[in-house]
Amino acid sequence: MTQKELLFDYINPDLNYSIEHGDCLEVLKEYEEEKFDLIITSPPYNIGKSYETKTTIEEYLETQEQIIEELIRTLSAEGSICWQVGNFINKGEVFPLDIYYYQIFKRHKLKLRNRIIWHFGHGLHASNRFSGRYETILWFTKSDDYIFNLDDVRVPAKYPGKRHFKGPKKGELSGNPKGKNPSDIWEIVIKDWANELWNIPNVKSNHPEKTLHPCQYPVELVERCVLALTNKGSWVLDPFNGVGSAVIASLKNDRHAVGIEQKKEYCDIAENRIKDLKNGNLKLRPINKPIHKPSKKDKIAQVPKEWK
Repeated sequence: MTQKELLFDYINPDLNYSIEHGDCLEVLKEYEEEKFDLIITSPPYNIGKSYETKTTIEEYLETQEQIIEELIRTLSAEGSICWQVGNFINKGEVFPLDIYYYQIFKRHKLKLRNRIIWHFGHGLHASNRFSGRYETILWFTKSDDYIFNLDDVRVPAKYPGKRHFKGPKKGELSGNPKGKNPSDIWEIVIKDWANELWNIPNVKSNHPEKTLHPCQYPVELVERCVLALTNKGSWVLDPFNGVGSAVIASLKNDRHAVGIEQKKEYCDIAENRIKDLKNGNLKLRPINKPIHKPSKKDKIAQVPKEWK
């Protein structure tokens, strides 16, 4: 196991981070209780990627529960866990991992605050079922007294001039001048479809943050959780660090961070990305940047002649 701690003057002279190379469960045991205000990660999905060994769904979840027990121990009383997962696929059958994980977290008395839908427009195409275009983030808290900074993550309102049409506030503006709550998928049923999803592009070949990691998640996705669920100076942990997106999102917003990763190659990439962040050279997609819509003039956006 290796550990590096650096002080960054470009954000805050007292800010530090640690990238730890080693087995997640063993490294976690070295940390004191209630250190982290936010634990955010995307664990292996048990689908046979290069960084995991595929097992049965039962064996996979048993191992993950051992890690989750240690994570809860290191989570502060006012802290949150954001667990971002997709699906486990076996012989064409879909096993929605968030449903399985929910039961684990509830056994350990955590409270679900939101089941957030992360929607993305591009991904693998399926031929014998509908193509998957979303994953979920389970946001759990340890107690009822938890950090939540809504104003830091508000998004522009669609109708900022809307007013109350009846009652004691009739005629007064009904919205918030700082914007509206970004909400989760359930708001779509009664509100606007386009603006209620967490519509953040996944990291594919043309994404500015792309590295060799096959399942890299975007800094923008982590950043919204960091801003809402921690304060400046909080400690953030990603126990499946990958190439360091969570650490980067934390440092960028004046939080301390720890990342744990078993694959040395990914640790090295994370360190290099953080150095680029320090030097102002890291390419990032800005938070809340509008999703690209192809022009009608783009050739690949036009119906090919062969199909007409």
